[in-house]
Amino acid sequence: MSATTRKDLTQLSNLNWMTTGIMVAFHIGAIAALFFFSWKALFIALIVYWVAGSLGIGMGYHRLLTHRGFKCPKWFEYFLTVCATLSLEGGPIFWVATHRVHHQLTDKPGDPHSPRDGGFWAHMGWIITGKTFHNNNTDLLAYVPDLRKDKFHIWISEYHWVPITVLGLALLVFFGWAVLLWAIFLRTVL
Repeated sequence: MSATTRKDLTQLSNLNWMTTGIMVAFHIGAIAALFFFSWKALFIALIVYWVAGSLGIGMGYHRLLTHRGFKCPKWFEYFLTVCATLSLEGGPIFWVATHRVHHQLTDKPGDPHSPRDGGFWAHMGWIITGKTFHNNNTDLLAYVPDLRKDKFHIWISEYHWVPITVLGLALLVFFGWAVLLWAIFLRTVL
């Protein structure tokens, strides 16, 4: 089937209701944030955006863990990993294995999130349908032999939601609803 005649795979699969519910809740929180604007909330959201995206995903999950593009002390590797979990894109075993598979099979059958399977599929369909790899999926292990030997990476892969939850609670307690909505919900959706 050519790329132009294929249907979006999202339409062919059942939804994972837990993942879909969390995504819907975050989108509702993002919309609510627009009604609670403050400069402090925007500023803190931008800082967390940079920490999660640039330090966490870009430097940590992608350059360091996926490609091993540089070396650093273990404490700094773990710090970058925790920063990456703030993006709510899963733990390091899931993210790194999925990205290594993606690089191995880019836009070919087996690529977990190829746009050739539909734009919505590539964006989020592969996640909300449950067709994505999961942390406890044995298919992942062959792609992350380096991470599966590390107890911290195994633990944070299972509990990747803990850092963003702790951060969210701390932001709520110390700064209030506006900062929580902007720095957790709107930032994550963006």
